[in-house]
Amino acid sequence: MRIEQQKIDQYNEGLLSRHNNQFVFLKEQLGEQGIDANKIVDALEAFQVAIPSWALGTGGTRFGRFSGGGEPRSLEEKIEDVGLLHGLNRSSGSISLHIPWDIPSNAGDVMNLASSFDLKFDAVNSNTFQDQKDQELSYKFGSLSHVDPKVRKQAVDHNIEVIKYGKDLGSKALSVWLSDGSCFPGQSNFVKSFQNTLESLQEIYAALPDDWKVFVEYKAYEPNFYSTVIQDWGSSLLFCQKLGAKADVLVDLGHHLPNANIEQIVATLMMEGRLAGFHFNDSKYGDDDLTVGSIRPYMLFLIFVELVEGMKRAGKGSDGFAWMIDASHNVKDPLEDLLQSVEAILLSYAQALILDSKKLEIARAENDVVLAQQLLQNAFRTDVRPLVREAMRQSGGSLDPIGLFRNLKVRSELMNERGKVTVATGL
Repeated sequence: MRIEQQKIDQYNEGLLSRHNNQFVFLKEQLGEQGIDANKIVDALEAFQVAIPSWALGTGGTRFGRFSGGGEPRSLEEKIEDVGLLHGLNRSSGSISLHIPWDIPSNAGDVMNLASSFDLKFDAVNSNTFQDQKDQELSYKFGSLSHVDPKVRKQAVDHNIEVIKYGKDLGSKALSVWLSDGSCFPGQSNFVKSFQNTLESLQEIYAALPDDWKVFVEYKAYEPNFYSTVIQDWGSSLLFCQKLGAKADVLVDLGHHLPNANIEQIVATLMMEGRLAGFHFNDSKYGDDDLTVGSIRPYMLFLIFVELVEGMKRAGKGSDGFAWMIDASHNVKDPLEDLLQSVEAILLSYAQALILDSKKLEIARAENDVVLAQQLLQNAFRTDVRPLVREAMRQSGGSLDPIGLFRNLKVRSELMNERGKVTVATGL
């Protein structure tokens, strides 16, 4: 299914008068503070968030999965769904594939289809946290860290194969997340597990093309609950430093212990020039994979404050990092959830961009704690939705993506095309 530009424009016409009033009002407000609203709109237009191929269907939990109708049954249909999202918000211009869930049968055809939706391919993701059908050796007790060199070789070969698929699609990065670890004391030797993982990653690193990166993701716990080989940003950074300049740390917002100061982690990684990018989601308890900004929007804003400062310090734009959503939906329409998540990311980015960073630095230098808090909260409490909407409108998207999604009955159309009972490939 494709949404014609004419339908987007027609829908926008009914919202344009009110939007213009809101945008002009906010523009004047920001202008009084010396902030150029048009520059912020330009920055928002340039910000693109990758959509993971596995997030386009119902995710679920180990207790149940409640698949909806019209879910994508193939990689081609997943690309079409990302094309729908990008057509609506113009901020979802790339897709991140998970191998072997979404192996392209013909790279040329897949690239042509993606190009027809104005999509590119983001980082490709390997999978050694599951045993696949007809897999010779099991990852039950680890993959890159396994005590058996044959299992490690199998896992290394898989990652190198993923790089090959990525090269065929024009991707420039491999994303690695390991579930390797132990559930009970005494089960694993911590040092040997680390050394085995490093040697495995070094083999994978050696197979990277010159213009590629490897993103090393960490997670505190789950599915192993006593120890995880790459358990935090420090261990991930250590691996990256040992690997070389083409390895950077990937931050997943759900992969931290409760109350971790993620914004401080982000600031440190950016200071060291080692932040690869983000997997955006939200959580109440752990790795809940909920809609971005649905639980802790202020934390998301504070993270973007550090991101904006770090980008300025490094002289990089938003395209210098990898931004991706990593969420799992069980009770929402996955496409609506992704539209909400992208909007939440853009809102936090906009709030961080309007922060008066010069005044904040002065407040910090004078130890004016009250003013520092006031400046942050003033930016956070500003309704920046008109900026996000204007960025979407100027780039050809909808002023209200979810409203148009429902107005056009997109889910019903997808159910008519694909069936009322479908299960997305992958998870």
